[in-house]
Amino acid sequence: MSHRIERVNALIRREVSALIQHELRDPRLNQFLSVTEVVTSPDLRHARVYVSSIVGEQEGLKVLEVLNAATGFLRSELAKKVRLRYIPELSFHWDNSIERGDRILRLLDQVNAEEEG
Repeated sequence: MSHRIERVNALIRREVSALIQHELRDPRLNQFLSVTEVVTSPDLRHARVYVSSIVGEQEGLKVLEVLNAATGFLRSELAKKVRLRYIPELSFHWDNSIERGDRILRLLDQVNAEEEG
């Protein structure tokens, strides 16, 4: 991945996160929502925005519906804040890496407990 795309990813991640936290006024969004990663296509036309929260994946589907419904608003606000030739189309995806990491840690603890006992 080029250095420019990495910088654009970081910029979009920071700005979209701020927009979600401060501009979106939807009761279905909680304050524990985090933008974990942004992956932009090489032509900078599309950006996959990965979000995570402590609510879990089931409630996360509702959060994704809200965010995907607000993509037009978020994209227009993003255009006001960043200087890019093309503002990428945003698509939101659930990032379950936190749940997977927690499950792996619990399994490791279980294996360690079995070895000691």
